[in-house]
Amino acid sequence: MEIRELTTSDLTAVMAIEPELFGDDAWTENSMTSEIAGQFTHYFGVFEDELVGYGGISSIPNSFASDIQTIGITQSRQGQGLGRMLAEALLAKAKSLGSEAVFLDVRADNSGAIALYKKLGFVQIDVRKNYYRPAGVDALVMKLEIYQPIVLGVESTCDETGIGIVKGNRLLANALHSSMDEHAKFGGVVPEVAARAHLEAMQPTIQRALQEAGLSMSQVDAIAVANGPGLAGALMVGIGAAKALAIANDKPIYAVNHLVGHVGADVLESGSVTLPTIALLVSGGHTSLLLVRDLLDDVELLGETIDDAAGEAFDKVARVLGLPYPGGPEIDKLAATGDPKAIRFPRGLSLPKDMVKHRFDFSFSGLKTAVARHVEKAEDHGLPLSKPDVAASFREAAVDVLITKAINACERYQVRRLLLGGGVVANARLRQVAKERCDAAGIELRIPRFSLCTDNGAMIASLGAQLVMAGRAPSSLGFGAESTLEVTKVQSL
Repeated sequence: MEIRELTTSDLTAVMAIEPELFGDDAWTENSMTSEIAGQFTHYFGVFEDELVGYGGISSIPNSFASDIQTIGITQSRQGQGLGRMLAEALLAKAKSLGSEAVFLDVRADNSGAIALYKKLGFVQIDVRKNYYRPAGVDALVMKLEIYQPIVLGVESTCDETGIGIVKGNRLLANALHSSMDEHAKFGGVVPEVAARAHLEAMQPTIQRALQEAGLSMSQVDAIAVANGPGLAGALMVGIGAAKALAIANDKPIYAVNHLVGHVGADVLESGSVTLPTIALLVSGGHTSLLLVRDLLDDVELLGETIDDAAGEAFDKVARVLGLPYPGGPEIDKLAATGDPKAIRFPRGLSLPKDMVKHRFDFSFSGLKTAVARHVEKAEDHGLPLSKPDVAASFREAAVDVLITKAINACERYQVRRLLLGGGVVANARLRQVAKERCDAAGIELRIPRFSLCTDNGAMIASLGAQLVMAGRAPSSLGFGAESTLEVTKVQSL
């Protein structure tokens, strides 16, 4: 016997038994095709050599609820517990989608089904009079509450102390303290300063998140913390705080990957993460291109920067142009009045010879140097220099490489979905070009709200909650900071 999710290839088998199961209420083939192929519906079948029953649920993102559409077992297999198995498979799917309640309608004269649902914990909440036609039978509306885990996430990989709290797929709090102003004095992030800032900000940020969520630590079910990649000293502060919370409050702890957390943020924005997806993560410390087939078990690194990260290049070019730190927003403002075609700056690792070894890798060191040489040449020879044109042309080159490689990855792996994450996603031109090129290529573009794109505790809590909901064992207290943690390692045990 096998229970598995149905595809449209199972349609013939489904329609062969649909009339037997539901008689006058049977769906047409077109309706059933739409159900099985639907973006927000999930159908499971029970097979004993052939299909003997099936059921389906629908779940609209951000509704945090699911509706059981149908459950049916052929007459020759009824009374053998198959209906319960199907119902439990549907409820497990609903829970994994972050649903906090499941609803269904059942015929008032179907005493067997009503008894099953009551055993599973459903309660009647309403009656729909004469709902089932043409017989005119009432429908009982039933509801099952699902408890979703409340997870507190700790993020301290760089210069931002982030504490987030989620309930399943629902965002409850996202408190953040940035030490950016302290680093601005030095023109960039200083690891020792970042670690000290985390120490000072950790406790008040935790309290702020709990207040925002309206919770106490006793109501939190688990702790999640980013243990890499990132600055070693900064990571140690967050890990130490997370372990202290776990021990003091007797909570399980989950050590998770910071980069995969950026993908997990899409759960909080969209209600669920739709897979597979190509993820482009662009920040001051990371520029990575990922293929995510499964959020917890199958994350593949397609490419990454071999020198400067994109955000780092923005900071360095801003310094060349005499702009303050952080450079990304300053470049964006200056470029708004410039001509992006004024100067043809190089596109790193984009030549045909680069495609063999570095098809999806990035390099911004040469671009940064080209900008510096252009500015130096103009200044040394007394030539006119338009800083807005330089900023716009630099930004265009960086964005061109980022989006071109991301779109190429979607095409290469036949994934029609692109997710953007990281602080550089705030760049107006990056978002614009991504939208234009994705629309042209027929690719769905997903960009979480900015507060979920930058480093934040909510994305760490979200990834931790996915692990809890999947029944994964927590991490031991022996894990440590891994500043170069590989993206394929979603959880450290």
